[in-house]
Amino acid sequence: MNGDSYAQVPPSALTGSMRDFRVPGGADLLGRTEGFYRWQDLRRQSGLWPFSRATEDGPKTICAAQDDSGNKMRGVNFASQDYLSLASHPDIKATAIETIERCGVHSAGSPALVGNTSHSVALEHKISEFLAMEHVVLYPTGWGAGFGVVKGLVRSADHIVMDMLAHSCLQEGANAATNNIHLFRHLDNNYCRNILTKIRGKDKQNGILVITEGLFSMDSDTPQLLELQTLCHEFNATLVVDVAHDLGSLGKEGRGHIGLQDMLGKIDVVMGSFSKTFASNGGFVASNSRAVKEYLRFYSAPATFSNALSPAQAATVLKAFDIVDSFEGRVLRLELLANVMTLRRELTEAGLEYYGDPSAIVCVKMGSEGLARLVSRRLPDLGLVANLVEFPAVPKGAARIRMQVMAHHSEQNISDAVEILKTAKAEAQQEFEIFGQEAAPGKRIAA
Repeated sequence: MNGDSYAQVPPSALTGSMRDFRVPGGADLLGRTEGFYRWQDLRRQSGLWPFSRATEDGPKTICAAQDDSGNKMRGVNFASQDYLSLASHPDIKATAIETIERCGVHSAGSPALVGNTSHSVALEHKISEFLAMEHVVLYPTGWGAGFGVVKGLVRSADHIVMDMLAHSCLQEGANAATNNIHLFRHLDNNYCRNILTKIRGKDKQNGILVITEGLFSMDSDTPQLLELQTLCHEFNATLVVDVAHDLGSLGKEGRGHIGLQDMLGKIDVVMGSFSKTFASNGGFVASNSRAVKEYLRFYSAPATFSNALSPAQAATVLKAFDIVDSFEGRVLRLELLANVMTLRRELTEAGLEYYGDPSAIVCVKMGSEGLARLVSRRLPDLGLVANLVEFPAVPKGAARIRMQVMAHHSEQNISDAVEILKTAKAEAQQEFEIFGQEAAPGKRIAA
């Protein structure tokens, strides 16, 4: 393909963002969704809507997929979150099958009402041991754990001090809990200190929850956790660290940045997800307080009023933790890191820039949403499954292609992916320049 192949792309499919439809007006709650759908469907009909795709045979390193219009593709897969390639591990599959045969497929109750199983109880103990924290609460999704820990602990008079790039689940939990939300510049602990100083200068009675992540999923960077925890102690605040993306996949022992920074057992509250490294849905919150555990069980709605993890999910995650915590897990992390470094090196050699420090997340910079959409449009035909990321997941003007690396990617997979990205971006830039010329003042744009 070349730029001429796409000369008639409607300009409005290359502009705008989901932010434009975030607060629709009008009294008709259902009808006012139409504006977003028209914009979305224009992108879909132009081949510029890469979201809501479905894989045909699971998140393998090479997979078949289809978009939400049924268009099929096959290619090297850098779009799935299976960092240690455990989703297809034979022991994981055998564990799921054996558990289903013995326990069925459904927990059939919330954790408060006989929804737990012996597998979930064992999983709580395993995570407790893994993180050197005394108590763990399980959640049916990682998103629910993030939302639930914030909404469960914070009340309307309390304060939330949060890294401005914290995950959606944490932001939504904050918005549901209190109006006293204070965002600090990304990874800027001095900025966080200034906010805490101002809060405690006016309010010494109410709680403060400070929120950050062990590894930020769009920028692949990490905070200085000891500094933040020390700040929280100084200002009588509580620290929550979301370890969804680094736990299990980073560090010699798989303890992520909490382990790398010698903070095991020293963080007030740790929240995580199983969906990135541990081959299943679900999440957890860990602390050193039995009182906190019991309070969240009954005042954190996603834990109290959702059905518990199924027996197969809990058993699968437990087996995944066993693998992560073994010699095999250490080998898989070394393979993952080698692949990450190879991808970053080959991207640099191809003239492609990326964000952050080495991790399973390698986000390739695009900048303009329009350019990123044109790049993403080409990837299926060229044989690469990778995710376009744009607002609201990242700031406007900072769109990117997110590459998610697996331990079982081959060197050929990586080389193929980089060559495809290089080709797609070169072609897209030509097309985007044509679009810019047509959009210049006084030019008529073909719709």
